[in-house]
Amino acid sequence: MNSVIYHAFSQKEAKEFDIQHPGTQRAEAFVRAFLKRSMPRMSQQAQEDHLQRKAVVLEYFTHRKQKEKKKKSKGLSAKQRRELRLFDINPEQQRYSLFLPLHELWKQYIRDLCNGLKPDMQPQMIQAKLLKADLHGAIVSVTKSKCPSYVGVTGILLQETKHIFKIITKEDRLKVIPKLNCVFTVEIDGFISYIYGSKFQLRSSERSAKKFKAKGTIDL
Repeated sequence: MNSVIYHAFSQKEAKEFDIQHPGTQRAEAFVRAFLKRSMPRMSQQAQEDHLQRKAVVLEYFTHRKQKEKKKKSKGLSAKQRRELRLFDINPEQQRYSLFLPLHELWKQYIRDLCNGLKPDMQPQMIQAKLLKADLHGAIVSVTKSKCPSYVGVTGILLQETKHIFKIITKEDRLKVIPKLNCVFTVEIDGFISYIYGSKFQLRSSERSAKKFKAKGTIDL
């Protein structure tokens, strides 16, 4: 490998290679002269190509920190909740009067949902709103059922699951009414809504996306 020895230009060489220009011109002339002397076999065009090359930006890779996977806390299963009796209502709390404030809150909720219940409102619109609303706190009555003992049961709805209603009556009795083969009514400010339990076997959280038919049917 040929070694290159750096030394200063003589005045003769500086004049020959025209490096007497000030500033950037002087620097450029110096580089051209250095290339010509260091690589005498390289053509003028090749030297120009050398000078025109742009700097190459090397890629810089950062070490990405692996995101720690957060463990999602698993909630209790339905079976575990039943075993812990989380939804049981203690006998001392099974009093109709305790849940009257809940009923008042529910009525205000429905009025807000329907933008005020006015006498000239169409019943179909209120029916559609009620079927998708949260019914906890509503006063529910059983009007038809294949089991005659359920007919006439009226009370405040305390709990709703996919298949049952839990109702507290004025006599402070907690009734568990199956939705299947029962027709229920919900009344508020003179409007009566009918619920066909066989078509209503959904959790309350699932009803908002459910499309109900305008007229329900039930075989009793």
